[in-house]
Amino acid sequence: MPPGIIARAMALLPNVDFTNAYGLTETSSTITLLTPDDHRQAATSTTPAITRRLGSVGRALPSVELQIRSEDGTVLPPEEGGLVFVRGDQVAGEYHGLGSMLDAEGWFPTRDRGFLDSDGYLFLDGRADDVIVRGGENISPGEIESVLTEHEAVADAAVVAVPDEAWGEGVGAAIVLKPGATVAVETLQDWVRNRLRSSRMPQRIVFYEALPVNDLGKVLRRVIRDRFAQE
Repeated sequence: MPPGIIARAMALLPNVDFTNAYGLTETSSTITLLTPDDHRQAATSTTPAITRRLGSVGRALPSVELQIRSEDGTVLPPEEGGLVFVRGDQVAGEYHGLGSMLDAEGWFPTRDRGFLDSDGYLFLDGRADDVIVRGGENISPGEIESVLTEHEAVADAAVVAVPDEAWGEGVGAAIVLKPGATVAVETLQDWVRNRLRSSRMPQRIVFYEALPVNDLGKVLRRVIRDRFAQE
């Protein structure tokens, strides 16, 4: 949930108890929670490390352990991004015809990317397969999407890898505007460039009436990537 969106929702609905949950089918659903108290503390805090928790999925349930690992399997310290691993009695991690995906110590690779802060709050960056590799630099779509949705004209955004002859992959963004809103491509590019590094700026932007989603409401990034490739 982009922090800007949840902050606006809490301002409009101050008596609602917002909860953000993260989990997978293979983990018997929920493994982390950002509780209503977490939401209110983050929304009212003046400490940046606490305020940013509005963009997290909370802390692990008491029965669950989390680790962030690098591509080579090294367990990473707080604030370093990598692959999310989970362990606990509720974690199945087994597939019909494939067997168990747990490692020797019972850890399951979620194939999601993220990082933990020093208090154990998990921040997700997206799926490992969605990472954009631009000239050897790994770029998370999530951080760019969060910045784009903070623009007053943008209702929704999805960022994907696009073919780039010089860098291998570049950044493409599919944008849904708010009703009646207009904005130039260059304005959105400057918006991102001024808030993130220039390598994060979408070199290509397309506008959608609505992002393509599956029956569960998940964005079909493959469809968006295919459109960029065809163009």
